[in-house]
Amino acid sequence: MKESDKKTFDAIVIGSGISGGYAAMELCLKGYKTLVLERGRTVKHGEYPTANKDIWDLPNQNVVPYEEKEKHYFQQNRLNWWVHQENKHWINKDSEYSYDEVKRFDWIRGHHVGGRSIMWGRHCYRWSDLDFEANKKEGIGVDWPIRYKDIEPWYDKVETFVGVSGQAEGLSQVPDGKFLKPFPLNCAEQYFREEVAKVYPERVVTPGRVANLSEYNPEVHKGLRGQCQSRSRCWRGCPYGAYFSSVSATLPVAEETGNLAIRSNSIVAEVLYDEVSKRASGVKVIDAESKEEIEFSSKIIFCNASTVGTTAILLNSRSESFPDGLGNGSGELGHNIMDHHYGMGVYGEMPGFEDTYYKGRKPVGFYIPRFTNLNEKTKKESYLRGFGYQGQISRSRNNPSEVYGKELKDAILKPGPYRLFMTAFGEILPNHDNRMFLNFKKKDKYGIPTITFDAELRENEIEMRKDAVKCAVEMLEAAGFRNIGSFNSVTAPGACIHEMGTARMGNDPKTSVLNKWNQMHEVPNVFVTDGACMTSSGTQNPSITYMALTARAVDYADKQIKAGKL
Repeated sequence: MKESDKKTFDAIVIGSGISGGYAAMELCLKGYKTLVLERGRTVKHGEYPTANKDIWDLPNQNVVPYEEKEKHYFQQNRLNWWVHQENKHWINKDSEYSYDEVKRFDWIRGHHVGGRSIMWGRHCYRWSDLDFEANKKEGIGVDWPIRYKDIEPWYDKVETFVGVSGQAEGLSQVPDGKFLKPFPLNCAEQYFREEVAKVYPERVVTPGRVANLSEYNPEVHKGLRGQCQSRSRCWRGCPYGAYFSSVSATLPVAEETGNLAIRSNSIVAEVLYDEVSKRASGVKVIDAESKEEIEFSSKIIFCNASTVGTTAILLNSRSESFPDGLGNGSGELGHNIMDHHYGMGVYGEMPGFEDTYYKGRKPVGFYIPRFTNLNEKTKKESYLRGFGYQGQISRSRNNPSEVYGKELKDAILKPGPYRLFMTAFGEILPNHDNRMFLNFKKKDKYGIPTITFDAELRENEIEMRKDAVKCAVEMLEAAGFRNIGSFNSVTAPGACIHEMGTARMGNDPKTSVLNKWNQMHEVPNVFVTDGACMTSSGTQNPSITYMALTARAVDYADKQIKAGKL
C-alpha cells in the first residue's frame, strides 16, 4: 500500500503476528474493510531464505560470530542459544532497536509481516479455571473478568482452524481440546511416562500439544497448508505451511475475502482520540522508509503489536482526556508485566533400549502439565501457583574422547545412549512494581519515546524454581536414569518470550484497562487482544489463548457495531 491509497477503513489492526493475523482474518470474514499495519518489512508465505538449507550450507555452520553478536545483538546475546545464522534475519538487531533497563529484561522481537508467529515454539495448551480463578482466591492482582466457560467455545473454534496435535488426558488443569492425532512419544519417552506414573501418578508425561499439522484436513486447510514433514526447522519458516503462522494461515484467508489491506514498514506512533465523540478516530503512522507521518481512520481498532509494542503505543497516545496514555485512567497501563520464568530443569542418561532406535524427527517431545498447588493434597507451603515441563529424549551421538582414526570412525557410526533434557516453565505472579514505561526525553530515530523495563523475578518465583528442579530430579530417579544433572540458571523476565500483562483485563475500570471483552473501559472502540491483556500468566504457553480471546472479541465488536452501539 502506498501513501496515495485510501485512508479510511472499517477496522484497523496494529500488528500482524499471532493475534493480529487472527483479528484481521475474523474481521475480513465478517465483511469489514480492514487495514493491517506492520512496522517491519513484507514477508509472504514461502519467503523463508534458510528453510531448505543444511547446516553446512550456512556460514560458520550456523554459528553467528561473537563479534557480530556483540555489535548487533548485545542484549539478546545474553541468551546465547537464540541468535543463529538460520534465523537471525527474523530477529531485530539491538543496535537498531535498543531499549533501556532498570533491571535486566530480555526482549526478543521480529519486525516483519507475521512477526514472531514465524518463529514461535507452537506449544498450545488451554487455560482452565485453576488459572482464571487464582488471583481472586489468593488475593493477588485483580480478578479475571472471565472464566473457562466464557472462552471454551472459542478454543474449540481456534484449535480447529489452527490445527493442534495432541493427546487427550482428561486433566482439569489443561483441558483437552480439538486435537489432531499426536506426534507420539518415542519408545524411551513412553517408558519414562510409564515409570513416572508408577511413583507419581499425578505427574503426566504426554506428547506436546503443538500447532503442527500431523494430518491434513482439506475442508479446514483448503490447500493453504500441508502436513508436517518433521524436518525440525520450524523457526526458519515452513514452506509447507505445516505449522500455523499468520503468513501461512490467517492472512491468506483474510486476503481471499478481498477486504484486507496490509501496509508494511508502517510504525504506529499513537492511537488518535476524538475528545468530542469520546472514541478513537484512527492512528498516526510513521513510514519507516520515508519517515512521512500519515493518519488512517476507522470505526474500530485492534491493538496486536505485542505485549510491549501495544502498551508503548498506548502510553504514547496522550491527549487532554488521557495525559498518561490512552485509556489509562486506572494508572495500570505498563504495569504488571509478566513472562514465564525458566532455565531450571534436569538432564540424564537412560539405561537400556540399546537395541532400539527411531526413524526421522518430530516437531515436539513431551510435556508434563502442572501438578503442584492443584488442591489441598498438592499444596506447597513455600510458593503459590506452579510450573510445567517441556522436554525430549533422543538417542545421542557416540563421540568418545581420546579416540582417533579407524577406532573413531567405527565408534561414531554406532548410536550413543538415550538422553533426556527437560526444562520447567514457571508462573510469574502479577506485580504492580514489575513494569515498562516510556522515556519521553529519549527518542528513537523515528522520534518515538524509547522503552525502559523495570521488572524482576521475586521471592515466589525463586522458591518455585527450587521445587521445580527437585521434582524433576525425583522423576528421573524414579525412572532409573543415571548421570543425572540439574540446573537453575535464573533468567530475566522476557527470556521465555511469553511477555504478558501491561494492559490487563478486569471488572473494575479503576484497577484495569480492559473489560471482559478485551475492550477498553474508557475508549470502547479500541480492543487489545495480544499478551498485554493478560491478568495473570499461568504456566501454559499463551498464544492459543490470545487467538481465542481475539476471535471472541471480534465477534463481540461485530455484534456491537450491528446493534449501533459502536
